This record gives sequence, structure tokens and C-alpha cells, in this order.
Amino acid sequence: MKSKRHAKIIELVNKYEIETQDELADKLNEAGFTVTQATISRDIRELKLSKVSGNNGRQKYALITGTDHRMADKYTRVLRDGYISKSVATNLVVVKTVTGMAMAVATALDNMDIPGLVGCIAGDDTIMCAMHSEEDTYKVMELIEKIVKG
Repeated sequence: MKSKRHAKIIELVNKYEIETQDELADKLNEAGFTVTQATISRDIRELKLSKVSGNNGRQKYALITGTDHRMADKYTRVLRDGYISKSVATNLVVVKTVTGMAMAVATALDNMDIPGLVGCIAGDDTIMCAMHSEEDTYKVMELIEKIVKG
């Protein structure tokens, strides 16, 4: 059932400009899927849906794939715009950002499919990036440096 629901969600976000979880839940219910807000939230996270600008200038959900070069460029710009510094703490990379940019930069890093990066936790101006190993930490530090310097 979950895979059918996920397929339907992808179909819906590609067909309609869905702005909220409530709108998505309504569309799924109309299609015969009984869902809760918690299910929708989990599905959005699992499918890695992101909010992007719609044709009407408002935000909408969209499926972002790693092969979308426009999004890759966008993530690179976000990293460059928000980045201040980085440091290592065993198997963590700590990234300092411009105030208020940590969440956007963390999302960019999470979506760049960086080998060895497990995931990021963001505050207001600080991100903790967990790595699989200490070796991966230094590889990611080098990669971030290359991206930021262009």
C-alpha cells in the first residue's frame, strides 16, 4: 500500500501545484487513500519532496532528483551563499553559516548525495554533519572546500 501511495503522491505533485500537507491529504483521500497528517509528513520526508516556486509564484511540493542539474546548481549556490567556515570533530563536520541559513545549507548538503554523509542537523547558524567514518569526514571537508571556492 505504501508504494502505491508514494506513486500516487509523485503523480499528484507532478500534476498539481500542491502547497500544503492538507492539500496533499485531500487529493490522496479523493484518490481512495486514507491518510493522516503524520503519514503525509513521513511520506514527504521519505520521498524527499521539497518546496519550490510554482508557476503562480507560490510554493509547491516537488520531487527533486539527484540528476536535476538546475537543483544541483541551486544547492551549490545556497551552500556558497550561506557558508562561513567548517571544522572537524571526529566523524562530524561542523559548518558555520550566515545567521538563518543553516537549515537551507543543511538541506543543500543532504540533497547533494555526498558519499559518506549520513545526514545533517541544523540550528540557526550551525550545522552538524554526521559521517560514516573519520576518513569520510576529511573527504567531505575537501569537497565542501571545492564547492565553495568554485
